[in-house]
Amino acid sequence: MTVKNSPARLAKHTAVLRVIFGIMWAINASFKWRVAFRDGFLDQIKSAAEGQPSWLHGWFNFWVQLLGHNPHIYALLVTVLETLIALALILGIARRTTYLAATIFSLFIWAIPEGFGGPYSATSTDIGTGIIYAIVFLSLYGLDRIAAIAKWSLDNYLIKRIAWWGFLANP
Repeated sequence: MTVKNSPARLAKHTAVLRVIFGIMWAINASFKWRVAFRDGFLDQIKSAAEGQPSWLHGWFNFWVQLLGHNPHIYALLVTVLETLIALALILGIARRTTYLAATIFSLFIWAIPEGFGGPYSATSTDIGTGIIYAIVFLSLYGLDRIAAIAKWSLDNYLIKRIAWWGFLANP
């Protein structure tokens, strides 16, 4: 019999959330594998700068200059990272490390191509998805720590066979 608020029940719910979020990331990553993403990558960065306050122009100019040297490589890097995040979430590989790294990656998405969700005006409707992704990843990290055990995770298998894997799964 399972207690209503037991760690095992929390672990199961956390795993469900992790897998659903991973499927969402997989769908998003699949769009990134299209040629249109790679071809429009730099334009997306440039358009994020439009309408932003002047004090942010240096930030966006830096990224346009850096990514402009070889935008296709950076687009491919983003695509691969999103695919790896999706796989790690779905399979439960290096969970807590993934949550923390993906939080940082999500903040970069929010701060660069999403332009901090701005520019903000009377017609603004949201703050961007990257910041919300970061909050979900941090929530998953916290839930995973509270649950203390992992459900539906390859980490359980890997920890038993690779001594140092626990460091990646449970930092």
